[in-house]
Amino acid sequence: MSNADLTSALFLLLLLVGLAQLLGWLFVKMRQPKVVGEILAGVVLGNAVVGRWPLAAHFIDHARKQGDVQDFVYWLGLLLLMFLAGAETQQLFTREDRRSVSWLVIVGTGIPFIAGLALAPWLIRPSLAGPAGNRISLTIVLAVGVAVTSVPVVSKIFADLKILHTRFARLVLGVAVIEDIVLWLALAVATAMAGKAVLHPRAMTEHLLATVAFFVLGLTLLPRAIKRLNKARFNVFARYSPTGYAIAILLAYCAAAGALDVSLVFAAFLAGFAVVHRKRRLFAESLDAIGKVSFAFFVPVYFAIVGLKLDLVRGVSLWMMVAFIAGTCAVKILSVALAARFAGFRGLDLLNLAITTNARGGPGIVLASVALDAGIISSKFYTTLVVAAVLTSQVAGAWLEYVLRRGWPLLAPSASGDATGTAPENAAAA
Repeated sequence: MSNADLTSALFLLLLLVGLAQLLGWLFVKMRQPKVVGEILAGVVLGNAVVGRWPLAAHFIDHARKQGDVQDFVYWLGLLLLMFLAGAETQQLFTREDRRSVSWLVIVGTGIPFIAGLALAPWLIRPSLAGPAGNRISLTIVLAVGVAVTSVPVVSKIFADLKILHTRFARLVLGVAVIEDIVLWLALAVATAMAGKAVLHPRAMTEHLLATVAFFVLGLTLLPRAIKRLNKARFNVFARYSPTGYAIAILLAYCAAAGALDVSLVFAAFLAGFAVVHRKRRLFAESLDAIGKVSFAFFVPVYFAIVGLKLDLVRGVSLWMMVAFIAGTCAVKILSVALAARFAGFRGLDLLNLAITTNARGGPGIVLASVALDAGIISSKFYTTLVVAAVLTSQVAGAWLEYVLRRGWPLLAPSASGDATGTAPENAAAA
């Protein structure tokens, strides 16, 4: 790569991170998820806005041709995001929440996922499929798209509204964590099948077994082994450079996943899960340092590149977008409301839980990105999934802000079992 080419690529990254941070800040001021502004930054720099000016379009197209730098930052941002999300999956559950979380996961997630699988034969059209996808992988992606809930975006909304300490937040995040682990496994199966127009039973069986085995080990034995390694007296790396050590664990997981042909996205999530494994305080400062750098540059640029990939000129199907968003939101909201009813919640509690868990946010965008990169879905379906993730996150943030501003309880006192769901506290948080 010549000096001129590298300069073009770096200047594009400067535009992406600068505009992403600016628009992200504006959206936070408007009480909207920051991720929406970050994606919009890529849209602004894409064909739909800046790309309409010939001189600007020529420069940006030249910079985008230096794909190696852009792709590296894109993937590093995605891996760091999933690593930090995995590190947040600790100590979310308490005994009082187990029954409610179980109902919300089994019914609130199970019904949308099964509905997506069952209705896929009638919903799948050629316009949804990518060059490497088959009907099975596309069916799984469709089902995951219906059921997914965002951990990072929901967490950010709760933090901005100062309700992260409430039982309502614990319930929603507990559901999202379990849900994401199961749905990531489903997506791993879909990517394993991608590109197999004719499925070879032996090769596919080996591939799927490797994927499932990696997940099982990543959730059970490997975290325990890494926990012992963290405390080992010979482990000088962990003691004197815990930040470098945590990143090394991430890279090791990704290298192992690559050798087994397992998606690196899932490896990064499991690496974060393993590093802290019930002992987050050991790496609290390191994760904070990694998080600051990641959310200052790599993650915003990742989401901006997601927006840059959106083709809002030729890659939009309005009927597909409206049908998918309306249908999936109806199924998800009704399913979660039913699950919450079984769990003992009533009235406004049902609506608060349903609308919040309908936020697709980061995982919805990651789903779209992974499926597009694997060739499972078309650019039009990719745009539909990203827009659905953005809109559902906006609605969740706006609804919770409205509820708090009105002084209504997120959970009724009888349902919350403590003072965290009462109206006075919610009013104070607002």
